[in-house]
Amino acid sequence: MLAKTLSAGVLGIEAYPVQIEVDVSLGLPQYNLVGLADSAVKEGAVRVRAALENSGFAIPPRRVTINLAPADVRKDGAAYDLPIALALLVALELLPPDSLDGKLWLGELGLDGSIRRISGGMPVALWAQQHGHRQLVLPADCAPEAAAVRGLTVYAASNLTQVVEMLQGGVPLPAVAERAFTQQLPDAGGDLGDVRGNEQPKRALAIAAAGGHNLLMIGPPGTGKSMLARRLVSILPPMTEAEALAATAIYSAAGLLGGRSLLQHRPFRAPHHEVSVVGLVGGGSSPRPGEISLAHHGVLFLDELPEFPRSALESLRQPLEERQITIVRARCAVTYPSSFSLIAAMNPCPCGFRGSSLRSCRCDLGTISRYLARLSGPLLDRFDLHIEVPHVDYQTLLDGKRTGESSSTVREQVIAARAMQLARVAEYGLVAMSNATLTPDTVLDMARPDATGEKLLLAYARKHVLSNRAVHRVLRVARTIADLAQQSSVGAAHIAEALSLRILDRPGSGVTQT
Repeated sequence: MLAKTLSAGVLGIEAYPVQIEVDVSLGLPQYNLVGLADSAVKEGAVRVRAALENSGFAIPPRRVTINLAPADVRKDGAAYDLPIALALLVALELLPPDSLDGKLWLGELGLDGSIRRISGGMPVALWAQQHGHRQLVLPADCAPEAAAVRGLTVYAASNLTQVVEMLQGGVPLPAVAERAFTQQLPDAGGDLGDVRGNEQPKRALAIAAAGGHNLLMIGPPGTGKSMLARRLVSILPPMTEAEALAATAIYSAAGLLGGRSLLQHRPFRAPHHEVSVVGLVGGGSSPRPGEISLAHHGVLFLDELPEFPRSALESLRQPLEERQITIVRARCAVTYPSSFSLIAAMNPCPCGFRGSSLRSCRCDLGTISRYLARLSGPLLDRFDLHIEVPHVDYQTLLDGKRTGESSSTVREQVIAARAMQLARVAEYGLVAMSNATLTPDTVLDMARPDATGEKLLLAYARKHVLSNRAVHRVLRVARTIADLAQQSSVGAAHIAEALSLRILDRPGSGVTQT
């Protein structure tokens, strides 16, 4: 007898339908699985048989043929165990022929019949919603993530016996309550107001948060670069529902949700400097999202920037511009979104104390040149802001008074600035974008300075030989500074502050000059 049911696979973060066909016929007992399945899927034959037998179902010796369609798309993972087991029971006439209709089935089986969590529940739920499927059966451990998608009925399955009893007309599977989205304040590890001194770096953080700009902090060890970077998430706007669903889909596909229903706080990723290219941008034989995609709609923090492999840093250039990364393999091309704010920190020299007011640098000029040469000009040109983070005076550290605004106060300013940006792009009939993502065609329309500001920018650009990309980045930052001040036009003061936050453009600054 032939039985069919519907499941789904995930390629990158996009789901696609997989039809499970099981044919049971007389002949020599054998178990054939076709449909371009990887090892984990083929090993499911052992899990399925053991799970069925340990759940009390006697499987007679028959020739079993299983097809996973479409046959030209590679299937991986163990999510097909449950639909294969149920289709086999239908083919053996142990379940009604139409009992599997109307639902999508996914789940890995344990040898005792338990149903274990899988990766990709959220992408499958989003696909099901878009294509008119309304019922989805998932393992109980990962059903909550799919319940965040509106318009679906998600059933939580704990073991094979429970599912079979439901299909035979017994107790229905428990449905997971649809979770309404509510915006939540950032889950911050610290408050910006607790940082003593360093007012310019804190101002740069506010500008980076308001416009989605990339920021490079340069300074000796112990000046608070990492502390400042980790506080950026405390001043970012709460995620919207669309942003939360997009970020959750990536974590779901990577198997990193850990039982959570929906990511409601912006991600903060801080990979070690020994991370590989694949670990940073994604890839592998079966492509998986990398750190830049896991930071989608959040922050990617690279500490000790020159210590990262040159190949890994160079791989960031394309996704920083295009806000996505495409990984091409022999059989497929996978695109992951990667719209993130890049925050990086570095020492001015190998010993870290070049330009320090506390200790003398012991590096020679050749050593410093080789250290700085690890960072290419095109990569540095992707940073809208690059600032110096000096040592804070001891008296300021010991003073119990706050020297700046709290995270909640700055966050309100950031939210107001983002609202201006959204209203402005709506006037131009564009999709929602931050100032950092303004294209060369739109930046002149939205961020053109007044006559005095334009004169200042042109004089500075000619004196310091700025690239065209650098000029556009100055305009984007100036536009954000004006938005923070709730001003509709960009003036000379905004241009001047934007230029002051780009120390690498100034020869003789003492930070990178040798």
